[in-house]
Formats: sequence, structure tokens, C-alpha cells
Amino acid sequence: MPKRYLLTLLVLLFVTPLITPPTSDADSGKGNGRGIIVKRDAAEQFAVLPAGVRFPEGIAANPKNGDVFVGTFDPNGDPQHPNKLLRFDRRGKLQASKDFGAMPLLGLEFNGTDGKVYICNFGASKIQRIRADFTASTPVEDVATLPKIGAPAARTEGNPDGSSDTIIFGSNSFPAPNAPIFRINNAVNCLTPCSVITVSHDSLLATAGFPPFGANGLAFTSDEKTLFIANTGDDRVLALDMATNKVSVFTESINGADGLVMDGSGRLWVCANQADEVVALNAHGRVIVKLGDFQGINNDGTPRGLLFPASPVIVGNDMFVTNLAIPLTAAVGDEPEEDVTLWTVARLRLPGPDDRDGD
Repeated sequence: MPKRYLLTLLVLLFVTPLITPPTSDADSGKGNGRGIIVKRDAAEQFAVLPAGVRFPEGIAANPKNGDVFVGTFDPNGDPQHPNKLLRFDRRGKLQASKDFGAMPLLGLEFNGTDGKVYICNFGASKIQRIRADFTASTPVEDVATLPKIGAPAARTEGNPDGSSDTIIFGSNSFPAPNAPIFRINNAVNCLTPCSVITVSHDSLLATAGFPPFGANGLAFTSDEKTLFIANTGDDRVLALDMATNKVSVFTESINGADGLVMDGSGRLWVCANQADEVVALNAHGRVIVKLGDFQGINNDGTPRGLLFPASPVIVGNDMFVTNLAIPLTAAVGDEPEEDVTLWTVARLRLPGPDDRDGD
């Protein structure tokens, strides 16, 4: 693996190619420096999951041949709805399916060094890997088992009037949503089961919000000095200083901030799973692009556009995004996710840094 170490979240494994963020158009004042790109119809259907396979979450891609890998997060996985690792070709045709049964999967990452897909097996609390050209019978290797270390310390949040509130998180040792950040050194070659190091258990990584997931997507700067972290329930993107292990808030109010990925223009893309859009942030954390929207349910039961976009991956000028489309409330009839019967992966064309057209 080209990175010196592998960072994992208990709720998501996501290690991105490292790209130096250059100054963007919006930062430099070139053209309309305060402009924002909005393309609500940007998302098109790339692939449809097989019948009975639900809730695509993690995604990765092999940039050499265009294969796209998708893992499903079906918390109630059963013989009728097993969790799967799927492999699609560059045209969205299903090439292979690996059964994971009742074990829901989260983040994925393709590693070109060893030609394997790394998997965060949430159900088993393990990091695993499999050959990228897998078939239904290809064995899965265990890399490491992630420990349950309990809830983080209480967190104090300040209010505009100068007062503050204290949030106390649960202590039943369940790993989510109060996810720590772990590191596995030399994940490709370490003797399995590899040792797991806790990098941070900061209370900013936890949440008392909705959806009930704290630390989620990850994206590095090229120098590995800063790790961006999405906190879904808090609608935040956080920044972890790798030298000091200090966690701070990078930006606020990204509704359901989920998967992260950096593009070649230095924009940090964030899946906003409760806003049904993908947004790009500049170096200051300001939203400069908004792509996609939910546009209804098709006659075949697939979502049109984006519905609970969870994880992104970039191949060339295209971004592929999983439509998790999972209902979360106990009520009936309040969520369009209830009407989905076939699940999808969307494709969006990335606008260039000089684009200024909207909808």
C-alpha cells in the first residue's frame, strides 16, 4: 500500500489516494470568486444491485480497469437479504458477487500494491481483504480485529449566549456511533492478526444527533498531516492533526456528512446523506459545489438521482456514489427510502474548477 499506515474507523474503512489541495478558483478570486456551482440533475444511474441485495454503502474502484466495488450494509441480513461484496465493470455490469451473509459491510478501499480490496466488516468488527478479481468462491483474509473500547469522555458544547451544555455518551462498549480512529501499521505486510493502535478517541468523534453515526468518512491531505473526518450525526467535517492528535471542527452544517473524497483540484467532496446531495468544500471549508438531488422513485423501484448518498469514489472525471436508501425512523410513510425495492449506484460528472454554470 502506498501509504505508510492504514487508518480505520470502526464504522468505516476509507483510505483515499493522497492529493495535495491546490488553491481553487473560489479561493484565488479568479473569475467569480464567490460563485457556487449547483447541478441538481447531475446524478445518473450507473448500476442496479441484484434483486434482494439492499443498502449499498461502501465503494471503491480500480482506476486501471474501471472496476467498481460495492459493499452492502444490511443490518438485518438474512437468507433473503444477505450482505454482499459486488464487483461491477466500468459500464455498470455485475461481474462478481461475494456473500457475507448476516455481516453488514461498510467502507472499502482498493489497494493497487497488492491488488486487493480492503473491507471494514462492521458485523464481525474486523478489517478484511480479498483479491480484486474475486469470484463467489475467493477466500476472505482477516487483517485485524478492532477492539471495543467504550464511549469517549463527555463533551461540552458552547452556546451563542455564553452558556454551555454537556453531552454524556453511552458506556455499553458498543463500537458505534462513538467510533474511535484506529491505525494498522504496514497493513499489507504485517503479521496477521495485525496490531491495532488507537489514534484518537476524542468526544468530537461521537454524536448524539441523527442519523446516529459519529465519525464516518475519511480523507487525507497529501502530506498526511491532516485527516478529515465526517461526523454524520453532528453534520460536521472534522480535522485531525496527525502530529498532535488534536481534533477540531473544519466545517459545520453539512446535513448528514458521510463519505469523503479529495479530487485533483483540491476540493473535498462530502456526501450529505440527509440532503440527498454531494457537496465540495474549498480549503476554508466553504461549500463551492452542490451536485445531485432526490427526484423520486422510478417505476422499477429504483431511486432517481441521489437518495441517502453514502460513499463516493472518483475515477477520472467521474464520481460514483452509493445510494444507501435505508429508512431510519420507526414511523411509516415518512421516508421515500421505504418505497425503494431495487438499490443503485449513481454516477456524477465532476465539474472543472473553472466551471460556473448552475441549474
